[in-house]
Amino acid sequence: MSSHTQNESGHSMQACVQLVPIFNHLKNEQMSEVMNTVHSTQYQSGDHLFHAGDESDALYVVHTGKVRVYRLSEGGKEQLVRLLLPGDFTGELALFRESEHESYAEVIEDAQVCRISRSDLQGLLERYPSISLHVLNELASRLEQAEQQTTRVATEKVPVRLAHFFAELMPPFKNEAEIILPMSRKDLAAHLGTTPETVSRTLKSFEQVGYITQKGHKKIVIHDIDLMLVEV
Repeated sequence: MSSHTQNESGHSMQACVQLVPIFNHLKNEQMSEVMNTVHSTQYQSGDHLFHAGDESDALYVVHTGKVRVYRLSEGGKEQLVRLLLPGDFTGELALFRESEHESYAEVIEDAQVCRISRSDLQGLLERYPSISLHVLNELASRLEQAEQQTTRVATEKVPVRLAHFFAELMPPFKNEAEIILPMSRKDLAAHLGTTPETVSRTLKSFEQVGYITQKGHKKIVIHDIDLMLVEV
């Protein structure tokens, strides 16, 4: 039996919608209309929003927590597709056509997720075409990120890939900061196209030369991200 519970709080749904780039440009009355279509659900770690083969019939927006989207190869090996943090969304293909999910979406940190059905989404797009433009902009950004990641995996060594990953987690305009890895080392290795053992060795070597200090399994102090990017 699923462990998620329903939460229809208007305040929570408003906060959820306002986080999302494809909606946060709308006027107050338009935002209220979007809120009327949203169903907010609390999930526990280990729950799935959907499985491969399920009908893709809704847009899912992460309000709190973390969700990982992954695929399984024919041999059963997991490949991380995307990590969803607050404000991120998945299921966007439901906007364009009837289809089935090709991936799995697993909650890895207790999460509140907002769901909007395909029929409600299509109605919103007809009334507010600007949403479509923001969706296309978001998808273009994802495509660019995917191409960059593919290029790095194909052409760059693991230390370079890891350094760029750290750079993406750094606060804007900061050269030194404490960051929290948003995924397990297993998922990080899959994301970087390597093995957990190689990630661990690379982290240790970064620590030995003074680029970072590891504080537990996920907390890392970056001492000089600019120097790291130049030297690795």
